[in-house]
Amino acid sequence: MIPGVTKSNTGIEEISWNILGQTYVPKQKSENSMAWHATLPKGTFVPPHIHPTQDEFIYVLEGRFDVLLNGVETYAEPGDLIRLPKGIPHGIYNKTDQSIKCLFWVAPTRKLFDLFWALHNLGPEPNPADVVAISAKHEVDFLPPEEA
Repeated sequence: MIPGVTKSNTGIEEISWNILGQTYVPKQKSENSMAWHATLPKGTFVPPHIHPTQDEFIYVLEGRFDVLLNGVETYAEPGDLIRLPKGIPHGIYNKTDQSIKCLFWVAPTRKLFDLFWALHNLGPEPNPADVVAISAKHEVDFLPPEEA
């Protein structure tokens, strides 16, 4: 990790990813952890998935997350920290009329930085099967949709 300050409104090495309509801006990356600022527009979400090799955290700055954590529905608002231990299924949803701004981090980094490059600008309507396959190659396992 290079020491220094990652300034507001910028990412390390000026990186900003478009991940399925959400904006992810990496703030820090080392072998042991990675942090990124995220903006999730209204109506966007990350469906239930598992990180088998990483703990994940989300600090909510603005907006409200609806969270599905190990089959239990809850929510998080500004100032709340969402703790997502490795191996536990979770999904996050913006069901409000405003954007959510938050700081994510994972420990260790593993293959997540490479996953975000693989998903960056995948297209306006990516094939969900492609997203699932790409993610699985990078140690993020999406769960099949629940049956109605």
